[in-house]
Amino acid sequence: MLYFQNLFDYRKSLAGKYLQALENPWEIFPRLKDLIPKIAQTLDRSEYDEVSEGVFVHKTATVAPTAYLGGPAIIGAHTEVRHCAFIRGAALVGEGCVVGNSVELKNCVLFDGVQVPHYNYVGDSVLGYRAHMGAGSITSNIKSDRTDVTIRCEGGRIQTGLRKFGALLGDFAEIGCNCVLNPGTVVGARTSVYPLLSLRGAYPADCIVKGTEQIVPRRPAE
Repeated sequence: MLYFQNLFDYRKSLAGKYLQALENPWEIFPRLKDLIPKIAQTLDRSEYDEVSEGVFVHKTATVAPTAYLGGPAIIGAHTEVRHCAFIRGAALVGEGCVVGNSVELKNCVLFDGVQVPHYNYVGDSVLGYRAHMGAGSITSNIKSDRTDVTIRCEGGRIQTGLRKFGALLGDFAEIGCNCVLNPGTVVGARTSVYPLLSLRGAYPADCIVKGTEQIVPRRPAE
């Protein structure tokens, strides 16, 4: 279970204390639809506008006129939602995020500072503080045989009990362009992933993933 420790700075999301209280982070996915309205009740209404039923947008956020926001959803301060973004419900987007052109969000938590700027799909996933997904990278959240998602890691597999589960990205994780994160992928904090990879399983923190079998420790900054 080492992979799931120290993934997130829980102070950097309105959902942080709820995630921290769970035994496993993925347990939040079936709860999000009810949790987001609960969090919305705590928002300062002088700072947030309810732009449609169940959709709360901070007054400093920028939402393009062609973007679609479906509830329940919360869009944090200074976040930018660009043209043709499709947020179709149960999405909690933190402060200072970028949700780019033609990006789709569904049943997910984006911590503060997350960037999903170009043609990304993020479903049934949690993206940690300042995580970044390169152009065209996506989370695949359901297996082709529709069975429950398991997480591959050292020592075997972890049963999640969920039919839909995309990815967990730790704080400052960096995903290269056109990567596919297969169901149940976990990327540790401060780990970078090369472009064009198809990942499955759990990857440790502070590494560079050059290939599915080529993982090297990140050199400390000088």
